[in-house]
Amino acid sequence: MREQRRTPGTGISRRKYLLATGGTGIAAFAGCSAPTTGWEPATTIAEHSSPELEKWVDEVPRPGVIEPAGTKNGQPRYEVTMAEIEQKIHRDLPPTTVWGYDGQFPGPTIEAQQGEPIYVRWENELPDSHLLPVDTTIHSETIPYDTPGIRAVPHLHGGNIEAASDGKAQAWFTSDFQETGPEFEKKDYYYVNDQPPTTLWYHDHALGITRLNVYAGLAGFYHLRNEHERNLDLPKDEYEISLALQDRSFNENGSLFYPTAVSGEQGDGDDSSPDPSIVPQFYGDTSVVNGKAWPRLSVEPRAYRLRLLNGANSRYYNLKLLEYDAASGETGDEGPSFVQIGNDGGLLSEPVEIADRLELGSGQRADVVVDFADYAGQTLLLHNDAPSLYRGTLEKSEETQPLPEIMLVDVDDTGSGRDTNQVPDKLTTVPEIPVDSVDRNRHLTLTTQTDEYGRLLQLLGTQDNAYKVTDPVTEDPTLGDTEIWSLANYTGMSHPMHIHLVHFQVLGRQSLADYDPDANTVELDSVESPEPYELGWNDVVNVNPAEVVHVIVHFGEHEGLFNDQTGEYMWHCHMIEHEDHDMMRPFRVLPDSDDESGADDESA
Repeated sequence: MREQRRTPGTGISRRKYLLATGGTGIAAFAGCSAPTTGWEPATTIAEHSSPELEKWVDEVPRPGVIEPAGTKNGQPRYEVTMAEIEQKIHRDLPPTTVWGYDGQFPGPTIEAQQGEPIYVRWENELPDSHLLPVDTTIHSETIPYDTPGIRAVPHLHGGNIEAASDGKAQAWFTSDFQETGPEFEKKDYYYVNDQPPTTLWYHDHALGITRLNVYAGLAGFYHLRNEHERNLDLPKDEYEISLALQDRSFNENGSLFYPTAVSGEQGDGDDSSPDPSIVPQFYGDTSVVNGKAWPRLSVEPRAYRLRLLNGANSRYYNLKLLEYDAASGETGDEGPSFVQIGNDGGLLSEPVEIADRLELGSGQRADVVVDFADYAGQTLLLHNDAPSLYRGTLEKSEETQPLPEIMLVDVDDTGSGRDTNQVPDKLTTVPEIPVDSVDRNRHLTLTTQTDEYGRLLQLLGTQDNAYKVTDPVTEDPTLGDTEIWSLANYTGMSHPMHIHLVHFQVLGRQSLADYDPDANTVELDSVESPEPYELGWNDVVNVNPAEVVHVIVHFGEHEGLFNDQTGEYMWHCHMIEHEDHDMMRPFRVLPDSDDESGADDESA
């Protein structure tokens, strides 16, 4: 079993940080004042605090599993409805109005089998008006904000699927498909499931309001399984638990609070700045796990499999289990370690014992086994020490918004039976993508500018230019090609970078000062090796300030894994406020023949 190697933090000066982020005031990062029902234009900046809630009074819910509604072309066909619902987020809060899939937040879990395709009809029954403040200046030249109804488009995050079913930002649709975006192609999405078993998740991806739709509740788990995974004898059934970690803020009446910035408070803008206005990041003051605020998880003294998802808008998590005195609120010694068996793209080749803390950027997943056998009758705290503005120089400042207490774990003093689960030394085979097979190296940049209102604008680009999401495609690999994407972070904070369609392998990291963007290849001897838990298949990678991360990507089937697809997809920062404004770009996989359709393309 491999042991995790710690990654040192990246240090840059506060002055350089403020220059890189446009000098943004912290009020815009943390959230500002809003009324208690719906929202109205705010006139002053004020810190918002959620109601004081007694912690650890609600048990962590477990999302239900949805069953197919029928079949299509001989394959299971699901029907999932997006609608406004009321849900008790905490015992002492009034019911909160949220948006859910099939009447719940998070949505129901889809259980799929490797190699067995399914269809999903995503039905939009959302109300005519948004639950949260909408900034109509974001992509105003592209988005028809006067269109009746709420735009939504589900994206299967981590899905190796056809472009028509990817849930691209401009493939949105309104209620009953009355209005559709320019990239909308079909009503029934086709998920081929031709990839390793893993923890996927689905969430909204509508251009310009992704941050609002996901924050309102539009997210859920999608488990892909196969016979090999089942034969590993990992904890299962009630001993396998999916946990969506999110942060939220609330008003006194239980409604969701989401900030709307005020004129002149985000940068160098003047009084003509829009109100409501997008904020650079959002950090809530309340931990929410599987739709419950400050919950507790009851377990037996045995091994559990926990599928962890960072489903927060912007927040990083850096997790560890600690012994905990609930009466005093004090933490004690370290609790059981995480043994990571899988990440974004599936099982690791061998388990990794996390010696210190488990890092999760927004969108990342970690499949871990935790053995509570030695902690019978004890209470543990899932503790987070990641500040907001992660790995920027403000991370130790009082201006940042920490969220240290995530969830309580109560270990029963008796078990229901003998625990026979053992994590095997060998989990699967992860075939390496050889560096000598690379067809092209791409130098890709993470930068900041300001928009016409003086607001922080996060951008992606090439060595020579920065681009918006609506600019023409600059990344156009050919099906069957292997490329190295070198992601260079010129901003003052960390970014979790996500590439649709593919799963990549992390080659390593190096400082910007040591990086030559004109090099034709990556000298592996000169870069810092990836963490052991990054050695599997990834679809999100964390890129720290003043750092370059090199990932190797194969576009198409690789040694019997994944499938050939062509067409247009997205790559973006998964801090959703960044994604909306404007840290997202299209890329296009070109066919290697005259046939322009992917091998698994299905008509509507």
